[in-house]
Amino acid sequence: MESESSKLLCGSSSKVETTTPITFVLLLSTFAAACGSTSYGFAVGYSSPAEAGIMDDLGLSLANTMWLLELCFIIGWLSIIFAKNIWWLNAGRLLMGIGAGLHCYVAPIYVAEITPKNIRGGSTAAVTFTVSCAFSVMFFAGNFFTWRKLAVIGAIPCFIHVVCIFFIPESPRWLAKIGKGKEVEASLRCLRGDNYDVSQEADEIKDYTETSQKLTEFRFLDLFNPKYAHSLIVGVGLMLLVQFGGTDGISSFAGSIFKAAGCSTGFSSTMMAMIQLPFAPSSVLLMDNTGRRPLLMVTATGACLGSFLVGLGFLFQDYQQSKELTATLVFTGILVYSACFSAGMGGTPWVIMSEIFPINIKGQGGTLVTLANWFSSWIVTFSFNFIFQWSSAGVFFVFAIFCASIVFFVAKLVPETKGRTLEEIQASMTLLQ
Repeated sequence: MESESSKLLCGSSSKVETTTPITFVLLLSTFAAACGSTSYGFAVGYSSPAEAGIMDDLGLSLANTMWLLELCFIIGWLSIIFAKNIWWLNAGRLLMGIGAGLHCYVAPIYVAEITPKNIRGGSTAAVTFTVSCAFSVMFFAGNFFTWRKLAVIGAIPCFIHVVCIFFIPESPRWLAKIGKGKEVEASLRCLRGDNYDVSQEADEIKDYTETSQKLTEFRFLDLFNPKYAHSLIVGVGLMLLVQFGGTDGISSFAGSIFKAAGCSTGFSSTMMAMIQLPFAPSSVLLMDNTGRRPLLMVTATGACLGSFLVGLGFLFQDYQQSKELTATLVFTGILVYSACFSAGMGGTPWVIMSEIFPINIKGQGGTLVTLANWFSSWIVTFSFNFIFQWSSAGVFFVFAIFCASIVFFVAKLVPETKGRTLEEIQASMTLLQ
């Protein structure tokens, strides 16, 4: 007789139609999540264009400014808009950091749980795509607005997000987890449309959830059970490698990097913002076509190249070579890195994170992954300027090494989740041991 675990794996082979309708409610729900991502993107992109103005107006030191970078959103932005001293700024950035941390975990998981498998990757990538767009808007707007006016712009999507929340349904998988079986079908009908038969999809979700909850009575320490090791290593590993690959260090201090290389800060920041716009939509288009693994490996390779070019440019500067050569290499390298980050390296880990954890550990697993992301982000952003002043070339060669490590990590450990239901992915990873 088959064990419950075997039934879970074998029974997860979904027969749900792949041509699930795309309804207005589904689009609205994704849009609501995307508004939150826009707020996050504005928050991330705010630091670099606003850094100089804040330091001049409030008389802050370099160390004071770096503390602000990782220290929700609506009160945070208002605190920044009306800031009179460093404490107002600290409070605003702290609240925005809490909001960003929660959103980075909740938004991709919510979108992954409400969308059908044939468009799940693209829909989840659309949420991260808005981060790149917002980041670009903030960099571009930084050339024309003061840091206080930038904060006003950043607050706008927050209010849109709040309004949209009242009109979107709860995740059917979360409803199944808390025992609201009848509401699972209601949520699915709202998402799929009244004319679509949701019974089979609802049964699959409820059966998987019930079985997974019977297998273990979960406690937080059980997250480190060997059978969850694969999911945990993939989720945490990707976040650490991407952050130590320079993601937030480059985005937060792009202006300082361009200035140190002798580039025009305004022009270079504008080009950095513009280059991301055509590449960011490609992640939405490619996620469900090429798959997560190829997209992440190719873009990580490109980011490695970009980091190497920047490091090479500053190495020439150290040896007092042509200033024009340094500026060209740094400018080109940052643009290559930004394009690859927008095209897949930035968003794909969040898509994968939203897919790999079983329902009974999704909350704890996602929280740990998000914590790893933000803690490593804080390490990189806080230490970047100190290391950059010590060895401007060395820091980018380190970033290049970490980006290259992503390629090998994905090749060895990350599964392809394209075209599979969440239940299939989670069951196969859990039983891999």
